[in-house]
Amino acid sequence: MSLHPPEPEAGRAAALAARMAARAAEEGLADVAYATIDSPLGRLVAAGTRRGLVRLAYEDSGDGVDGVLDGLARSISPRIVEAPARLDEARRELDEYFAGRRTDFELAVDWRFVREGFARRVLQATARIPFGRTSTYREIAGRAGSPRGFRAAGNALGANMIPIVVPCHRVLASGGGLGGYTGGLARKEHLLHVEGVLA
Repeated sequence: MSLHPPEPEAGRAAALAARMAARAAEEGLADVAYATIDSPLGRLVAAGTRRGLVRLAYEDSGDGVDGVLDGLARSISPRIVEAPARLDEARRELDEYFAGRRTDFELAVDWRFVREGFARRVLQATARIPFGRTSTYREIAGRAGSPRGFRAAGNALGANMIPIVVPCHRVLASGGGLGGYTGGLARKEHLLHVEGVLA
């Protein structure tokens, strides 16, 4: 005779779904794994493939988790599974970053959302901006091979699928203004505070 009350039907279904998702992730049956991650800027949705981190989004931006998953299903594969263990490295590095214990992300990045060419060069140049330093849209455009393409550089940064890790928050307007940011200017300011750029 069991001493524990029977598990409610919804609880059993959720537990079974979690076990199946974990098994699918372990056996390589899913092309994309995702998890939600708590941060000082709100919940983040992280997704990874075998190549690396492919998506990091603010949960309250756009269509939330469902919108992120729909985009992944259309662009990469509908074989998506919630598998927090596969995103443990991303969670750990983000936690260390926000706690002030990490200045460089070591995560592999899957660049498949960005076509070869100027936009990819912009994001890769942005990924090389050191912690605690900033650049301008014009400088990033120059590093990407088109010094006059600063507006196009801004567009590429606005479409950054992996903010924070690919630190578009470190790119400012030429006059010293913040410029724009996918997650909103308050989040950009917070990230620049974390890095000591803003007092």
